[in-house]
Amino acid sequence: MAYDENSLMKDIEQLKLGFHAVKTEIAKMIVGQDEAVAKVLIAILSGGHCLLLGVPGLAKTLLVSSIGQVLELNFKRVQFTPDLMPSDITGTEILDEEPGSGRRQLRFVKGPVFTNLLLADEINRTPPKTQAALLEAMQEKHVTNSGIKYVLPEPFFVLATQNPIEQEGTYPLPEAQLDRFMFLIRMNYPDRKQEIQILKQTTGNREVKLEKIINGQMLLYFQKVVRAIPVSDHVISYCADLARLSRPDTPEAPDFIRLNLSFGAGPRAGQYLMLAAKARAALNGRFNVCCDDVRCCAHEVLRHRMACNFHAAGENLTPDTIITMLLKHVPEPKN
Repeated sequence: MAYDENSLMKDIEQLKLGFHAVKTEIAKMIVGQDEAVAKVLIAILSGGHCLLLGVPGLAKTLLVSSIGQVLELNFKRVQFTPDLMPSDITGTEILDEEPGSGRRQLRFVKGPVFTNLLLADEINRTPPKTQAALLEAMQEKHVTNSGIKYVLPEPFFVLATQNPIEQEGTYPLPEAQLDRFMFLIRMNYPDRKQEIQILKQTTGNREVKLEKIINGQMLLYFQKVVRAIPVSDHVISYCADLARLSRPDTPEAPDFIRLNLSFGAGPRAGQYLMLAAKARAALNGRFNVCCDDVRCCAHEVLRHRMACNFHAAGENLTPDTIITMLLKHVPEPKN
């Protein structure tokens, strides 16, 4: 997609206005959680999947369904339970009998993954075998059954919700599954003012109808606009340095990384840092991407790609704490 500077600026301005309207619509339904909403929209603009982490009752599911309505996308929800099977997500074959001839043949019935926006609700309440059923769909954008590939519709996103792992009845997500999520977004409790507003809005007869702002084709176009935004070499180097220096076996890694991490982020983290920085700049109507855009999304990109060891646990260090230390340690490259 070739762009000159003027046409790119016009598209970025259109993108900014469109997504400002999207945020305004979502705010009719969701009180607070502005940071979470902004990060989900950055991931969607980047073409990435999102994992929302928080205790029950923080409007994780409502946020995802509201985004599906406002973006005018086909939306399906799967409630993950311990007895959910992979075929319940991807689809299954059934035996059909042709009328008249009586001939029987197998027919593939597509599962709920064949949609634009899939809400994987409480994804960590199902065993890893079923969680892994999403891997191919999330990475390759298709499902294979009996050697036949079935392409998923575009755009395609998985927005998954997850309860804190220490809660009863949850399973840890496999590392390969976690790495497919661009962001891990933590949703926190509302403050006092927001909680009062929630009580006012949700305990009466108030009905909210969300307007459709952006359709699937427009969203695909905006994703191409984001990828067309140029990035200077020093920002690219900064993304690479953050990913590299998070790995304890990297020679230049700082001591606190070597001491507290079993493993760090892979190359996909650097890719997602760059895409997120581009999307954030576009949402703010900017043609230029800066290192501050990278830092703003670093916790969401890195926190599920870093494994703390026993030493970190003994020091009460979390991935978020170590990422903050890493951001202070890594300087912005000069070129």
